[in-house]
Amino acid sequence: MLSPEEKHEIDEELKHLPYKESAAIDALKIVQNHRGWVTDEALDDVGEYLDMSPDALDSIATFYNLIFRKPVGEHVIRICDSVSCYLTGYENLRDAITKKLGIKLGGTTEDNKFTFLPIQCLGTCDHAPAMMIDDELYRDLTPEKLDEIFAQYK
Repeated sequence: MLSPEEKHEIDEELKHLPYKESAAIDALKIVQNHRGWVTDEALDDVGEYLDMSPDALDSIATFYNLIFRKPVGEHVIRICDSVSCYLTGYENLRDAITKKLGIKLGGTTEDNKFTFLPIQCLGTCDHAPAMMIDDELYRDLTPEKLDEIFAQYK
């Protein structure tokens, strides 16, 4: 069941949209912000609230790479693996993160602090390689910069 806070936030989005279905992505993001990820139960709850089928919402959630259908860590690292980042040091950066955190792409640290995921593009090709941690964008990265960045998330 959606919490009163989740319903209120979804209702705020609905005020600006012509159809309930138009709020699907926003509603899924709202639920994820409150619960950490989108469970099957959450799909049912949002579907009932927006008059949509859970299958339709699952199609949206699995297409949109910022909706998590599995549990993730407290902080989500998204490393850009586009061509620009690949050509400017993606592999070295990926390997350094893997070594530092002890997880590969798709993994979550044992303490559930970080989940490490690839993302196709962060839209900052002129400052590649790049990654995001939660909503914070980091550009012009080198493995040497990682200690300073990760220190912010202790």
